[in-house]
Amino acid sequence: QVQLVESGGGLVQAGGSLRLSCAASGSFAVGWFRQAPGKEREFVARISWTGSNTYYADSVKGRFTISRGNAKNTVYLQMNSLKPEDTAVYYCARFGGGVSLSSAANYDYWGQGTQVTVSS
Repeated sequence: QVQLVESGGGLVQAGGSLRLSCAASGSFAVGWFRQAPGKEREFVARISWTGSNTYYADSVKGRFTISRGNAKNTVYLQMNSLKPEDTAVYYCARFGGGVSLSSAANYDYWGQGTQVTVSS
């Protein structure tokens, strides 16, 4: 059974940093998404199962870094220079296949989410 568990969310001031973790039950390509109140779920970043390929949304490029732990089953999202507009529930998900790496429809298993709040 595929399981993903996020952790590491919290409250941080603008300009600060947080590192999110996603503990997965196996090694596979993983994406991070976020959803703010009243908004649609938004793609943030994706990493291949080997960790050699990464892909970012323009809104976080240069500020966020996605990576894998040595055991490959843990995926991290290092978030620097946080802005109030980064406030959302962050989810990790398994990439199930498809052409688009950023479409939520191509991710088949999801974690429960972790709240990130950035104060101004």
